[in-house]
Order: sequence, then C-alpha cells, then structure tokens
Amino acid sequence: MPENTGTKRAMITGITGQDGSYLAELLLAKGYEVHGLIRRASTFNTVRIDHLYHDPHESGAKLSLHYADLADGSRLSSLMSEIAPDEVYHLGAQSHVRVSFDEPEYTGDITGLGTIRLLEAIRQTEVPARFYQASSSEMFGATPPPQGEDTPFYPRSPYGAAKVYSYWIARNYREAYGLFAVNGILFNHESPRRGQTFVTHKITQAVARIKSGLQKDLYLGNLDARRDWGYAPEYVHAMWQMLQQDVATDYVVGTGTDYSVEDFVRFSFEHAGLDWKDFVRTDERYLRPTEVDSLVGDASKAFNDFGWKATVHPEQLAHIMVDHDLAEIANNGHVVDVPQVAPWIS
Repeated sequence: MPENTGTKRAMITGITGQDGSYLAELLLAKGYEVHGLIRRASTFNTVRIDHLYHDPHESGAKLSLHYADLADGSRLSSLMSEIAPDEVYHLGAQSHVRVSFDEPEYTGDITGLGTIRLLEAIRQTEVPARFYQASSSEMFGATPPPQGEDTPFYPRSPYGAAKVYSYWIARNYREAYGLFAVNGILFNHESPRRGQTFVTHKITQAVARIKSGLQKDLYLGNLDARRDWGYAPEYVHAMWQMLQQDVATDYVVGTGTDYSVEDFVRFSFEHAGLDWKDFVRTDERYLRPTEVDSLVGDASKAFNDFGWKATVHPEQLAHIMVDHDLAEIANNGHVVDVPQVAPWIS
C-alpha cells in the first residue's frame, strides 16, 4: 500500500465519461489525489480529462490513470491494494439504455457484475474505502412519479435491471460487511460533455449543425417521454457530499421538474431562433421495446441532510448546451464533448 501522506485519495471508475471528468475536477480542486481507471484501447478516449492530466514525472501531479476493466476482478483487487483509496466512486458502466437492449449480456456483466467485483476488491483487500455506487432513475422505470428513496423499482430495460442489481448488492455489502457504501440514485443529468449519442446532446448538436448549415434534419424516437433533467457538475458535487456524511445511506438526486423530450427539443431550437417542427423527424429505430414514460426525482432527503438542491433546470440546461455546440462549430467546424472547465476550477 502507498505511504499515507495525509492527502485524501480517490479512485474513479468511468473517469473518462461526463460524470467522471467533472468529479475528477472537483476532487482535484479539493486537494485530492485522484486515480482513474480506464480500459485499454488502441485509441485514446481521454479527451474530457486531458486538461487535468500532467506527466507523472512532474512535481505536484495528482491525477494518475490505470488500465483496468470491470470484467477483471483480479485486476480490480490488485489496484485496490496498490492505491488504497479513501473513497471509491463507481461510475463506470455500459450506460446507454437503448444499447442495453442490443447488448443485454454485456450490460449485465459490466453494469451489474462489475459492481460486485469492485465491492469484493474492497472487502478482500480490507481497504477501508468509502464506496459510491452510481445508481440510476432508470431503476424506477414504470413506477409512477415522483420517485424517492422508498419508491419501488420497476426497471424497463436491461440497463435498469442491471442497475437494480448493483443497488441491492451495494446495500447488501453495507449491511453484511459494514462497508460504507451509498447509492446515489441520480436522475438524468446532462452537460456539453454528454456523449453525442445521448438524446440531449444529439438534440443540441443537431441544432448547432442546422443553424450552421451543416445538417438538414434531426431524427428522434419517442418525443413524449418525460424526464427530470439536471446539470452534471451540480450532480457530481452531490456524489462527493454523500461520502462525507457520518452514516452511509442512499439518496435521490434530481431537480423535481417534469419535461418531455419535445420540450427539450423546443427549448433548444428556440434558443437558436429556429422552429423545431421544420426539422425534427421520427425514426422508429430509436424507440425502446419497453418505454419509461415519466421520471421525476424527489431530492428532499439530500436537501435535508446536506443542503443539496439543483439550481440549473432543463430550459437553462438546453441553452448552456446549445451555446457550447454553436461555439464549437464556430471555432472548430464540428462539435466535441469538452466544454469550458466546471465552475469550481479557477
């Protein structure tokens, strides 16, 4: 195990994703030593964290990256022992709901069993790490809103079902072995760093491209689905706050608002001075075999316990993302996932 220097040490799975990059920024700003797990590939997928990375030979470098895979429990155990983190943030997953219908076995293995491999790594190495499990509003599925910590789960996708498994196994390890394990049940949260195959960024990217004359139409699936959309940098702050509490418990994080995909489309096109009805088309290939009609989070417990409350709501969020995508096209000729740094970076 590494020498104890008094600096808090965090391990993040999924560090190259939207949430992982914002969380790494937050923890580095708080003085943490951050260790991110990334999958080995022939091409680099670190664009969201490149601005944080410094050569490890340089003095003061506090971000380290390690090759690992959630399908490889032995590697997770060896890294757990080597890094000995104070906090583990498990964000890695196959996280695209529609894709989970096409790759259900892979989704179950990585999104579901990947969690128990990581928990077993903590248990077997006896590293006293606090563990954050990235749970999802998709676990509620067909259960009517609003949804809170005591709302029954009714997942409507392989992804949602895998997340339910991860939720319960995290709770089981908390109760069986005394691990400080919490489930953050986060409702949809977006940003300019959202992957471009996710519906919000697909919409705002299309708006920017249409406005710039680079695209003619936007094809979407179900416009009637209703979601609770928030701003990702605010949500990763809630993740950190959960692990600072005296007692491990589970929290819902959401804005408590209810908007349809059509609403988000309208907010985005109107912000660019366009009428969405002139450009949006329906493609049944984007429909899910089983749909989740409405998700609305009740985050009152998080507010009561540590004062967390969303300040960015869907219309403002759409404007932030459209402005970013327009600026990227103006500057680079295309949209990339990396925006300005988060508010806590000076």
